[in-house]
Amino acid sequence: MKKHIAVVMGGFSSESDISLKSGSVVMEHLNGDHFHTHKVVISQNEWTYQSRDGKLFVVDKNDFSVGLPAGKLTFDAVFNAIHGAPGENGQLQSYFDLIGMPYMGCSSYTSALTFNKRDCIAALKPFDIPSATSYYFNQGDPIDVNAIIDTVGLPCFVKANCSGSSFGVSKVHKSSDMIAAIEVAFEEGPEVIIESFLDGIEVSIGVVRYQDRVMVLPATEIVSENDFFDYEAKYLGKSEEITPARLTPAQLNNLNDLAKKVYESLRIEGFSRSEFIFVGNIPHFIEINTIPGLTGESLLPQQLKIAGISLKALFEDMVKRTLIKK
Repeated sequence: MKKHIAVVMGGFSSESDISLKSGSVVMEHLNGDHFHTHKVVISQNEWTYQSRDGKLFVVDKNDFSVGLPAGKLTFDAVFNAIHGAPGENGQLQSYFDLIGMPYMGCSSYTSALTFNKRDCIAALKPFDIPSATSYYFNQGDPIDVNAIIDTVGLPCFVKANCSGSSFGVSKVHKSSDMIAAIEVAFEEGPEVIIESFLDGIEVSIGVVRYQDRVMVLPATEIVSENDFFDYEAKYLGKSEEITPARLTPAQLNNLNDLAKKVYESLRIEGFSRSEFIFVGNIPHFIEINTIPGLTGESLLPQQLKIAGISLKALFEDMVKRTLIKK
C-alpha cells in the first residue's frame, strides 16, 4: 500500500518563495509509484492542504490531518522543504515530535542549533573546525563600532544570526556603513553576528546520508559578480558556480574531511550544504544549511547530478529510511 507523504513548504521567513519552489521540486521527483505526495503550505496565518485540483483545505493542527469530502486524510511521514522558520529552526520538528509524526531530516535540537550561526560555530569549536573571527550582540545592546572593528577588522560581514539565502547580510568596508548594515540584519531577526573577512576561495559542499552511508558531494566554487555571494548571486544568476571546484588535491582532501566532520559532529540527518572559505589550504567553516535549496538555481541538485545521484533516488531513500524508523 502506498504511503501518504506530506510535503510541507512555505514558512514564516523571507525564504518562503524559495521554499515553495523547493517543495514543488520534491513533489515532482518523489516517486509516485511508491508514495502519495500531498502539498501542505504553512504560513503565519494558516496551514493549508492543496489538492491536485487546486482546492484548499485547512490542516487540523491537533494531529496534522485534513478533513476532505471523502473522509479524514492522515499522513505517514513529512518531507520538510521549508527554509528558515519554522521548518529549519527546530520549531516544526518539535511540533511533529509532540504529535508523533515522522519527518525527514534533522532532529528539533540539531535544527535549532545549526540555524543559529553563533551557537553552531560555538558547538563546533571543540571539534577543531576553523572559522572566522566573530562578534555577537542582540537587539537593544549598545553598539560599539570601534570595538567591533577592533575585533573583526575591515572589511567584515554583518549578518542576521538566524537567517538564510543571504537575507540580512551586508559586506561593510567603512566604519561609517556599520550601523546601516546592522539595521538591515535586524530586519531579519533580533540577533546579529559580525565576521571577519576571509580572502580566499569560497566553496559550497553538500553532504548527504544515502544508502546507509554518509557521502560528501563534489564541491562548488563560488565566483560572484557582486561583492559577495548574496541573494542575486545565489538565485538571479549573478555568479559563476563551478562544480567540481578548482581545488588542489590538498585543499580537496581537507575540505572533504572537514565537511564530513561537521555533518557527523552536529549529528545531521538527510541532506545538508555547508559553506567554507579557504585560507591557504585550510577551509574555514562559515555556516550549514540543513534544508538546502532544491530549485533549478540551487547548488545541491547540481552536486548530486555530478555525483550520479538523482533527486528521485535521494528523496525516496530519505523517505524509506524515515518510514523504517516509524
